[in-house]
Amino acid sequence: MNYQQISELESIYNSGGVGRRPVALVRAKGARLWDSEGHEYIDCTAAHGWANVGHSHPKVTAAIQAQLETLVASPESSYNDQRAMWMHELAQILERSLNWSGCHIHPSNSGTEAIEAALKLARFLTGKSKIVATMRAFHGRTMGALSLTWNPKYREPFEPLVPGVQHVTYNNIKAMAEVLDNQTAAVVVEIVQGEGGVHAGTTDYFQALRRLCDERDALLIVDEIQTGVGRTGKWLACEHHHLSPDIIAMGKSIGGGLQMGVTAWQKKIGCFKSGHHGSTFGGNPLVCAASRAVMQVMAEENLVERAAYLGRWMLDELQALPDKKIREVRGLGLMIGVELKGKVTPILQTLVERGVWAMPAGLNVLRLLPPLVIEKSDLEQAVTIIKEVLE
Repeated sequence: MNYQQISELESIYNSGGVGRRPVALVRAKGARLWDSEGHEYIDCTAAHGWANVGHSHPKVTAAIQAQLETLVASPESSYNDQRAMWMHELAQILERSLNWSGCHIHPSNSGTEAIEAALKLARFLTGKSKIVATMRAFHGRTMGALSLTWNPKYREPFEPLVPGVQHVTYNNIKAMAEVLDNQTAAVVVEIVQGEGGVHAGTTDYFQALRRLCDERDALLIVDEIQTGVGRTGKWLACEHHHLSPDIIAMGKSIGGGLQMGVTAWQKKIGCFKSGHHGSTFGGNPLVCAASRAVMQVMAEENLVERAAYLGRWMLDELQALPDKKIREVRGLGLMIGVELKGKVTPILQTLVERGVWAMPAGLNVLRLLPPLVIEKSDLEQAVTIIKEVLE
């Protein structure tokens, strides 16, 4: 099918909730995308952040194919070999990265679902209902996750949302201290705000937040949905700040392209009771096999270290660009935001025409999340094109 046929057919049925670029992507490999007309693109979005190990990685593909022939899905009410091994392997990473002495893991189908589970767990364990989130935060689009998300354009069409949520200024411990009280069940925060413009908090802020949560008997929930699995040059972004939260939420790249969310928490804070939470497809053997392959690839190909190295290089290159149209370049690892002095949409459109697939973070921020396997030559080409487009 050509672009015209694909777009006309899909437009008959789509929900209208997501805008479309005038491109039909039909194939991907590594850090490259191809559309229905044969045009090739450098993927600087990792497919909205889930392709950290690249598209169709041979080891992930092989793991999926093998499991497809064995068992695709099994009920949560039974044990499963793939799920057991996946939990064990992931727990080892989390406990080492977060300095946990044991953890519980709940698998689901998306980052949004991971946030929902974290909210339920926090309210259940503490017996309190108040949740504090931050301005510019984005945590998902279901009613609970949307209640944590700050931007009014996402919230207002669906109000009233889940009550008991309060937003405060990000990276401002004084503002947090003014609202975080003994009635607070949890604080939810991102280490780097992705959708909010690629803004990173400071070590002083996160360490003070940890102490404050302990003092007020509130749980600290960190959203690692976009920042996790090596994106920032550490396996988890918490590691940059030696931060040990109570609960984390993961998603996107942890499933290697299959749908997976993860809520994990320190064993010492407790766990759900039977019947309190569940997921029909969460932790199914197929996605667990894919996720195990992702973790293997991350280790074997040193992708965390690669993200740190390539991220520093790319950040330096972009920060050296003339500032005629750029207000600021910021980021951590291969999670970079270029804040423009004008709107980002025209820049994105031109980049697509030039063969670079990028994404926005708000109205004026160009967001770059390339797969961690991307070749440096591809990044060099992307930076050159971005420079030419901005000039």
